[in-house]
Amino acid sequence: MMNNTAQPTGVQLLVVAPEYAGQRIDNFLRTQLKGVPKTLIYRILRKGEVRVNKGRIKPEYKLQAGDVVRIPPLRLSEPDEPAPVAIGMLERLNAAILYEDKTLIVLNKPAGIAVHGGSGLSFGVIEALRQLRPENTELELVHRLDRDTSGLLMVAKRRSMLRHLHQALRTDGVDKRYLALVRGHWESGKKQVSAPLLKNTLRSGERMVDVNPEGKEALTLFRVLRRFGDFATLVEASPVTGRTHQIRVHARHAGHAIAGDNKYGDDDFSQAIRELGGKRLFLHAYSLKVPLLEGGTLTLEAPTDEMWTHTLEKLGA
Repeated sequence: MMNNTAQPTGVQLLVVAPEYAGQRIDNFLRTQLKGVPKTLIYRILRKGEVRVNKGRIKPEYKLQAGDVVRIPPLRLSEPDEPAPVAIGMLERLNAAILYEDKTLIVLNKPAGIAVHGGSGLSFGVIEALRQLRPENTELELVHRLDRDTSGLLMVAKRRSMLRHLHQALRTDGVDKRYLALVRGHWESGKKQVSAPLLKNTLRSGERMVDVNPEGKEALTLFRVLRRFGDFATLVEASPVTGRTHQIRVHARHAGHAIAGDNKYGDDDFSQAIRELGGKRLFLHAYSLKVPLLEGGTLTLEAPTDEMWTHTLEKLGA
């Protein structure tokens, strides 16, 4: 039950610590103003009510160490405790952790679980991990996976690791590879798909991505791993760029939609795979090579789930 008691806050002045240098002001405010709706944060930014060093800034402004951020008085509802994540879900995600050290968690995210709450979801992986690890106050997603995509997901436990991995992602320092089950006979010679992608938001709020010459450059490398006659092919996909829905749209653009893809897929192919028991999107982030903060390289592989394994066994029978 919502508590509608309004609670005004006073003016806040925040001095930006060195570890937040380079972060966008909107992302900074979302981490600093826990419980404040995103819509309110963007409203005060749009109206110029947030000042940095006494001047107006845009939502994409990147902070510098020592910046003084003025946040206007905010009239909020009494903060409610976030809805607790079900114990079963916490146990499932805890069991999915494949690697953990003092700065990083990597888990094998199950298909069907969002990486963060929103759009009608009360929680995602990051909210659950914050409940599992209340002592780690700086937990942040390093990158994202679509809700229906499974596999390796990195969560930084410290700001220093978050910055380090964002830099590595920008400079091709991270090697991420996916498995995808696609329609038809993928030719061995078709080793890359280069097609610009344009992101659109539909009236419903749903995000859709199309190949469009006005979009951002995007490149995915593909390698055939196994064929199931002319009906389906298991491929490895390596996204060189990191665009939203990139592998899914590039696979469709190549004429080989991914099984179980309800946005960009082929309904007949997906239905045939469902009849074999494959009731999921067949896209899985299985391999990761990432430079660690203190030197060395972390190399991980994540197994596919039972549904994936059994479906491929039936296809190959």
